[in-house]
Amino acid sequence: MNKTVVPVQIRALIPTTAGCATFLGNEEKVFVIYMDQAVGAAIGMFLSGTEKERPLTHDLIALILASLGAKVDRVVINDLKNGTYFGRLILTAENELQQRKIIELDARPSDCLALAAQQKATIYVSRAVWDEVEDMSPLLEKLQTTSPESDTPEE
Repeated sequence: MNKTVVPVQIRALIPTTAGCATFLGNEEKVFVIYMDQAVGAAIGMFLSGTEKERPLTHDLIALILASLGAKVDRVVINDLKNGTYFGRLILTAENELQQRKIIELDARPSDCLALAAQQKATIYVSRAVWDEVEDMSPLLEKLQTTSPESDTPEE
């Protein structure tokens, strides 16, 4: 990861007719990534600590990682091309001999965010993406004051 990055948090999840608007940001700026409803719901469950009867897809991935001695270290929303965001999932794994390995995978930002929420991993946005996205803070504030059912994670 040789690009400059900006740390962000999931600020809100707001259902839309086509899925879920996931607002990411910090005190300086907030932007939105749209994703399908299933992943948005999974993120909401991870953030709220909802117990599930059976493992969902992201739970299964975490179980597989844990069984291999790996975990999500961080995620990076690293690119934006033609309105599509790209993400990197950075894993760390340690074997029986205490040898540490870092694995970087291309992944959908929605899956990166779900796994970060589940494992409480840090979320970053590349400076290039951060500088390109529009600040949606006023929209988020408006939606939060007019929509009491929006899911706003506690920070």
